Amino acid sequence: MIKCGLKGKSETLVTGEKTAKSVGSGELEVLATPMLAALMENAALGALHLPENQTSVGTYLNLKHLAPTPVGMKVWAEAEVIKTEDRKILFKVVAFDEKEKIGEGEHERVIVGEDKFMAKAKSKKVVDKK
Repeated sequence: MIKCGLKGKSETLVTGEKTAKSVGSGELEVLATPMLAALMENAALGALHLPENQTSVGTYLNLKHLAPTPVGMKVWAEAEVIKTEDRKILFKVVAFDEKEKIGEGEHERVIVGEDKFMAKAKSKKVVDKK
């Protein structure tokens, strides 16, 4: 059972591949918002220790990207479980660089069975009948 108060953390170095210019979300060489989102989701994953054949998938992310971070700086995100309801888990997420807070928001994940989830995803593939 997932309990409120569980915490996770994720960190990375801002590289050229993680900039807005590189990922196509902007024109500047600063940490891209999609990369900040991924960092926050990864922090939330770090708070969860699920049984074998179970995982969680992100279903909602509301974030504010508050400040730019240039290439070469370390960034990290922290996530804390603030609410649980059946298979849904809600996190408070906050992100920092070496100078200041750069982001904040809420993130929801849902616990799923890996096999069932992947079977559903794979069932969407179109079969070539040639």
